[in-house]
Amino acid sequence: MFEVLHTIADFLAAMLFVIGSILFFSEQTKVAATFCFLIGSLFFAAKPSIRLVRELWLARLDKADELAGRAPEGPNSIEHLTDG
Repeated sequence: MFEVLHTIADFLAAMLFVIGSILFFSEQTKVAATFCFLIGSLFFAAKPSIRLVRELWLARLDKADELAGRAPEGPNSIEHLTDG
């Protein structure tokens, strides 16, 4: 569930930045573009918040091994680097 929320936040932030960039080409749509950038930035800010909530939830369930295993810089990422 948390990974899906993280991906959705990533996707929405990127799409809002693309839309904002397109809207920024016209003087009439610069205000809308600015709002797209602002909302996109909030989605980018939501990403670490989602990850923190997930980590606290797993820690509360005493699943610290899942925390380390799924972290971007965790043991699985190191094993992946040494496989090649």
